[in-house]
Amino acid sequence: MLFDTHVHLNADQFNEDRDEVIKNAQEAGVTHMVVVGFDRKTIPIALEIAEQYDFIYSAVGWHPVDAVDCTEEDLNWIEELSTHPKVVAIGEMGLDYHWDKSPKEVQKEVFRKQIALAKRVNLPVIIHNREATADIVQILKEEDAHEAGGIMHCYSDGVSYAKECLEMGFYISLGGPVTFKNAKDPKIVAEEVPLDRLLIETDCPFLAPHPNRGKRNEPAYVKLVAEKIAEIKGESFETVAKVTNKNAKDLFQIS
Repeated sequence: MLFDTHVHLNADQFNEDRDEVIKNAQEAGVTHMVVVGFDRKTIPIALEIAEQYDFIYSAVGWHPVDAVDCTEEDLNWIEELSTHPKVVAIGEMGLDYHWDKSPKEVQKEVFRKQIALAKRVNLPVIIHNREATADIVQILKEEDAHEAGGIMHCYSDGVSYAKECLEMGFYISLGGPVTFKNAKDPKIVAEEVPLDRLLIETDCPFLAPHPNRGKRNEPAYVKLVAEKIAEIKGESFETVAKVTNKNAKDLFQIS
């Protein structure tokens, strides 16, 4: 009953064996996935995959690294696609201060516009954050993002910011880093955040969990994330799988 809430099966890394990777995920107990499209290239592929498999859904949005390329036409396109029956979220969106392709002010503007869009179409948001936590939280508060709700995708910050996000009604999603031996914050977050506010993901093909770190990640490995969270929280694997699955279905309004 595993729900991988963030996959990039639309990435070029899966062009040769995408169907096999999806089959591997099913055999590992993955019952649902959300393929995230974040630009002109990846959004159509995400929708195509979601249309092909009844247990796969998609999210559509614009990545902050490429915010400088985002036009009003692109945002209108995303809003039109939000009515697609397999689209369950807007994103990934947010801020990324690691790369300098898009100026911070441009990123913030595109981020705010996407939050407003999500509120208009009544879909949750998927938040990408890299080295920008304080600004992310401030914008979420200023834009009343709680009205949309959503996910702090691949959360990697401390507990204090996680609690602020929880207060806004957001879910905290953990991926491969919670299994890394030297990653302290994700483990503390896994311990402190209530299970009914946690989600799991792979962010494949990136951030493969231990012992596959450094290799291409794939949805089947979300089981390793759930197992580590179960170990940290002192819960059974079955409980973590069941609750995080329910959390995702509640957020994405999947019956």
